[in-house]
Amino acid sequence: MLLRGYTKRIFRPECNPGFESLHCIAQLHQDVGQVLPYLNSHLGGFEYHPDPPAVTFKVQGRLITVHHDKIALNALADESQADKILNWLKGEINYCWDHREEIEPSFEGLPRPKIMEILKLLPKTNCGACGRPTCLVFASLAAEGVLGAEDCPDLEEEKGRALRAYLQGFDWGPEGPD
Repeated sequence: MLLRGYTKRIFRPECNPGFESLHCIAQLHQDVGQVLPYLNSHLGGFEYHPDPPAVTFKVQGRLITVHHDKIALNALADESQADKILNWLKGEINYCWDHREEIEPSFEGLPRPKIMEILKLLPKTNCGACGRPTCLVFASLAAEGVLGAEDCPDLEEEKGRALRAYLQGFDWGPEGPD
């Protein structure tokens, strides 16, 4: 077992104290830097940074970043959700550490969709029907996995199919805890 414990801090973002969701930083009691390439490979990290080591996952609409000394969670409903995700990650970290001989480490993140490829499929009318000010903003959010073809009301059927097919080619990370 590599990770035995952590100390968590739950807070609202300082830049927007009225924001509904919570954030969490869990300070790890052990350094987990050595397991991060294995965790990245096992869970399909969205981004991997070698120095200092950190891997980011997109799980159920939120970003989770595991650093060598802490875990950062965003968009949480409550503290119990943070506990559930942290316990799941602790299990995954320890699984990867215990099975590192069987896991091929990965030092790269997943390929990302290209904003301009998404924009080519959009109507480019900047109509705002999707709730975003421009099609470029929509394309940026779609590239991050926040929006999909179904979120553009003015998207032609054929281009909608093409956009769905394009975005399905990218894996957005693990499913996370149940």
